[in-house]
Amino acid sequence: MGELSFLELEDKSKTVRSKSPGAEGSLPLNEEMLLNSPSGDLFGLSLNVGMGWDPRYLEGGQVLILSTSGGLRNEDGTPIALGYHTGHWELNLLVREAARTLKDAGQIPFAAFCSDPCDGRSQGTDGMMDSLAWRNTGAEAFGRLIRSLPTRRAVVGIATCDKGAPAMMMALAEAHTLPGIFIPGGVTLPPIEGEDAGTIQSISTRFAHGEISIEDAAMLGCKACASPGGGCQFLGTAATAQVVAEALGMSIPHSALCPSGESIWMQLGRDSAKALETLQAEKITMGDILSKGAFQNAMAVHSAIGGSTNLLLHIPAIAYNAGVERPGVDDWIEINSKVSRIVDALPNGPQNFKTVQFYLAGGTPEVMLHLREQGLLDLNCLTASSKTVGDNLEWWENSDRRRYLRELLTEQDGADPNDVIMAPHVAASRGLTSTVIFPTGNIAPDGSVVKSTAIDAALCPNDVYEITGAARVFTSEADAIVCLKRTSEDQIRAGDVIVLICRGPEGAGLPETSQLTMALKYTDALSDIPLITDGRFSGFSSGPCIGHVGPEALAGGPIGKIQEGDRINIHIDRKKLRGSINVLGSKDCAESSLSPAHGASILAEREIPKTLQPDPSLPDATRLWAALQRLGGGAWGGCVYDVDKILEALDAGKASTKASTQ
Repeated sequence: MGELSFLELEDKSKTVRSKSPGAEGSLPLNEEMLLNSPSGDLFGLSLNVGMGWDPRYLEGGQVLILSTSGGLRNEDGTPIALGYHTGHWELNLLVREAARTLKDAGQIPFAAFCSDPCDGRSQGTDGMMDSLAWRNTGAEAFGRLIRSLPTRRAVVGIATCDKGAPAMMMALAEAHTLPGIFIPGGVTLPPIEGEDAGTIQSISTRFAHGEISIEDAAMLGCKACASPGGGCQFLGTAATAQVVAEALGMSIPHSALCPSGESIWMQLGRDSAKALETLQAEKITMGDILSKGAFQNAMAVHSAIGGSTNLLLHIPAIAYNAGVERPGVDDWIEINSKVSRIVDALPNGPQNFKTVQFYLAGGTPEVMLHLREQGLLDLNCLTASSKTVGDNLEWWENSDRRRYLRELLTEQDGADPNDVIMAPHVAASRGLTSTVIFPTGNIAPDGSVVKSTAIDAALCPNDVYEITGAARVFTSEADAIVCLKRTSEDQIRAGDVIVLICRGPEGAGLPETSQLTMALKYTDALSDIPLITDGRFSGFSSGPCIGHVGPEALAGGPIGKIQEGDRINIHIDRKKLRGSINVLGSKDCAESSLSPAHGASILAEREIPKTLQPDPSLPDATRLWAALQRLGGGAWGGCVYDVDKILEALDAGKASTKASTQ
């Protein structure tokens, strides 16, 4: 009795109703509905009234509002239960603004939620092995929610961050027969004094090297997320995804990177709902918006802003769900040969403006104005405004909104908007280059990727980064970060090349290894050390960090044959957009014999060590994801599930098993 005393009824719990009178009024039924409508449609009306909707207003069009909202807030915004991150903490406010606008217009809004994880929270932990796989799971969940409301006529998707935004975009793309709109969740504000939410993630390594005190680390960490909602203040994966959504036409003009919680952000919810009403009236579907030209526009904008390399995974996945041909490496190379970066935003430099400053400088439409002048956009693509890209840009160029916000940036922050978003010739004169390069070589016969525009110019004389150094090989991020923090004889030092293996899809779920890249960038003692991995990076990563090396180690890739001390050469030419990563020889080779050909012969003679295994903490659900996405084209194909190819592989396996038993 004593052990279960907490189950004793409180006085207010002793009144328990066993029946209720139900709603007043009656459902708007007619003979046609009763004779021909599915029972679910009819019962849905009963459910709607049961939840409190006035039965007199049940005949409006039903609109589903999906979001990645997380956490539980009091009316004053204080927390009852925390979310995983600021990116989904305030999204319910956008849901509310959109829903009220739709309701006032005579429509019936529904709201459903599927919270997303936080890559920042899971950096350096086993939780990162679920990160990319969650994107597929989230997209699937959102897609099922859309189909599970058969009477919906349109869909709103609201999301902010690294996996939630791409998952929502994938779901909206899949629902391409419906009118739909994406509302980006915006950004959090930087502190008046202190560090941003990316730099702050390097405090442990900086402390280990004596570059920061405990007191400073504690103070700076407390201030880094300076407002309660929105994605991080840098142009990482979350911010890039928001910009890409707008460039695709899935969002209304000048919506990406709006500061969360501000009045202008609340207006975004209302304006987007009004835009959706027009899309419905004009019968414009998401399929009408997501054309091949829209994806070409998005790729051009990605290159112009210096976007996260993770969008090389997400854009093909969105295209696949939309039924549009997926862009491949050759398409990215072509775009990057035509479009150089014109945006100065953290972490790419040189001045590292924050995302809210990029927004005030004009954001996505300002970038697209420059691309229009270069003839690099398809101006005839339809967008969520119900107008074409060309129409949107004509409005933006002459709008009071543009003039006011750009002046506000100068007035409040003393920043010239033309220093944030530059004319191409100005950007070139300041050393800005194309965004990505795809190095190949005997380490990466299937390719790799580096955000070359984010390598410190001081490391690139004549726009060429080159190093020949000794391999420091790790099979876990935890071991690598321990070594980075060392100040003893075996510490990582200038001239070393970190090689992190078994971090691909089959090894660890293709996790971000950003605990390492942030430490390398922001710890003075480590700032010139390169990293090569079959894993991937956060959008905040910068410097000579090469990821997505293929094949991965556990798929037999030569990266898995690299040994401690092997001599490795990295060559990245930011003008010619070419790169290579090669083993030149073993640690005992004479300097005169070092060459890519010699290194290739050494790798060919070696076997993949039997000690290389998937991470022991890799969840079964992520192992399944890794196997399924491999059949859909792997990382370069967007890590999607190609159901036809999966079924073909299963049928082939069944046939092979049957033949072997006969």
